[in-house]
Amino acid sequence: MVLREQAGFDLAVKLRTEGAPIGDVFSFVSGLYFRGKMAYARAFAAPPPGVPGSVIITQGAGLVPPETIVTLDQLRAIAAVPIDAADPRYREPLERDAALICEAAGRDCQFVLLGSIATGKYADPLLRVFGDRLLFPAEFVGRGDMSRGGLMLRCARARMELNYVPLSGATRHGPRPPKLPKWRRE
Repeated sequence: MVLREQAGFDLAVKLRTEGAPIGDVFSFVSGLYFRGKMAYARAFAAPPPGVPGSVIITQGAGLVPPETIVTLDQLRAIAAVPIDAADPRYREPLERDAALICEAAGRDCQFVLLGSIATGKYADPLLRVFGDRLLFPAEFVGRGDMSRGGLMLRCARARMELNYVPLSGATRHGPRPPKLPKWRRE
């Protein structure tokens, strides 16, 4: 929808003209899942000075802050690179930017992956750079994208941080946890 030349909604028009924040674009495309990530990161990020509180994994463009402006052409270029850790067009910019962030953050900083942990496409390149300092919410094990998004959104609204565990050597697959209770809109 957002790529259609005829699309008249604000985000699509911005992408075609001056560009739009990549966090807004990914939130639109991914819906609940990415909105949950963004809300959670805004609520709990505590980066050292000079380090962004959150970054987005992109295909071919490495790690970028959510406020980074992208145009329609840039979005198409990102989409043209497969999310495949074996593909250097994806992996090398990701590892490059992770190394820059790791160096800027210092030895005592830990990093939390709010993306998928079930496959290695995100986790493995980041583990090579961050090692034991790469954490993930233990509550993610067994949850699909939408369930993780809903969980993060609820935690952000309730100001309740999840429990982080090191990704290195962790169990990434498990039984599906119970469905989240219905959310009462306020």
